[in-house]
Amino acid sequence: MSHRSLEELLRSIASPVEMLRNAQVGPNVYPGVPAEYTNWRDEQWAWQHTCVLYNQSFHMAELAVEGPDAMTLLSRLGVNTFNNFDVDKAKQFVPCTPDGYVIGDVILFHLADQEFNLVGRAPVLNWVTYHAQTGGYDVQVTLDQRSALRTDGRRKHYRFQVQGPHAMDVIAQAMETQPPTQPPELKFFNLTTTQIGGVTVRALRHGMAGQPGWELFGPWDDYDAVHSALVDAGAEFGMRLVGGRAYSSNALESGWIPSPLPAVYTGDELRAYREWLPANGYEGSASIGGSFVSPNIEDYYFTPWDLGYGHLVKFDHDFIGREALERMAEGDHRRKVTLALDDEDVADTIATMFGNTDRAKFIDWPSAVYAMHPFDRVSVNGDTVGVSTWIGYSFNEGKMLTLAVLDSQHAEPGTEVTFVWGEERGGTSKPTVEPHVQRELRAVVGPVPYVEAVRSGYAPDSWRSART
Repeated sequence: MSHRSLEELLRSIASPVEMLRNAQVGPNVYPGVPAEYTNWRDEQWAWQHTCVLYNQSFHMAELAVEGPDAMTLLSRLGVNTFNNFDVDKAKQFVPCTPDGYVIGDVILFHLADQEFNLVGRAPVLNWVTYHAQTGGYDVQVTLDQRSALRTDGRRKHYRFQVQGPHAMDVIAQAMETQPPTQPPELKFFNLTTTQIGGVTVRALRHGMAGQPGWELFGPWDDYDAVHSALVDAGAEFGMRLVGGRAYSSNALESGWIPSPLPAVYTGDELRAYREWLPANGYEGSASIGGSFVSPNIEDYYFTPWDLGYGHLVKFDHDFIGREALERMAEGDHRRKVTLALDDEDVADTIATMFGNTDRAKFIDWPSAVYAMHPFDRVSVNGDTVGVSTWIGYSFNEGKMLTLAVLDSQHAEPGTEVTFVWGEERGGTSKPTVEPHVQRELRAVVGPVPYVEAVRSGYAPDSWRSART
């Protein structure tokens, strides 16, 4: 039986949790780039020691929002303030449900008067599109879908990030000014325009690994010219191209939780939205993996404070979820942390691969994520104190790390906790899950971001500059 909407799909099943935990979908893929250019260890090392080129042209969707009511629409949906959000600025855009739970987060660019662009995962773009089409706003929205869901091999924009200690040297060289000059100083999340490869390029001061750098974007037809100019300029400074294997693992060092589950599966106020969403879209096809299990889908939702976005919540405007967040604001909040897994316990878990019985869930490197939305249980003395949401290995730190959200009383650096790896009863039916037994691994709570350069290298009001 086919289902037209997400709401119809949810009415036909016993539990959204079981649907998502057994969805036949693995982790997000990163199309358009090789798995490795050199090797993932070399690529990880370079983003902290020389510099790297992240090619983001293929895996993120974009939504253009244009028109007289564009700012009004976005302000109505985002928890963020829009005071002084002028042209040539960007921000981490975080919309919530009426109950105050996060839909997702994307980067919002203010490109021109009445012209904005949102870049990131589908849930936020779907939410904005729904309100643009049903809310009576004088706006036009245009979706540029990620490469994995299209057949023409083209995008509206190329998108590259040059990051690392020598990133600005590479960009200066690529700008081809005579004599060479340093790029202009940009404040965090501010934009400028420059020339690279003989074409005009828009540049955002940004950084995924906490090092200085720019995100560069422009028309798709300029892809080859800009990419070639950056690669040529980077050769002198040891720049590495980052492949699909290493790409998602940079979140472990920078502290960004890439994949919060969109909190849209319940709530009467969201019924019309679920009736608008297709059953075979992101929300109906997503997968949950890991050792945390609850029958209530609401236990998989996050607040802005859970994700480290509490400081972005500004009650200076009317937005969806404001009343709920005002009630939450003065309460106790869970905190985002980094967990450093015990080396010996990780090694013992990997060693089970060499036996014939009691094998643990396979740990892949550098990213061990095996579902779109990881949820692993974190406990103290057998009691659940939080969830881990991203896991992998950092060659720079020589540690297996996870990003977790913990009860505040267990979130202080140095706290010892237990990380539960693997799924219950031998594992769910996801194709990325083989029969296995669960393992308990010791872990120590660390700061987020874990890497000191990231904590100290961002703007004071950036969520990445916050310390646990």
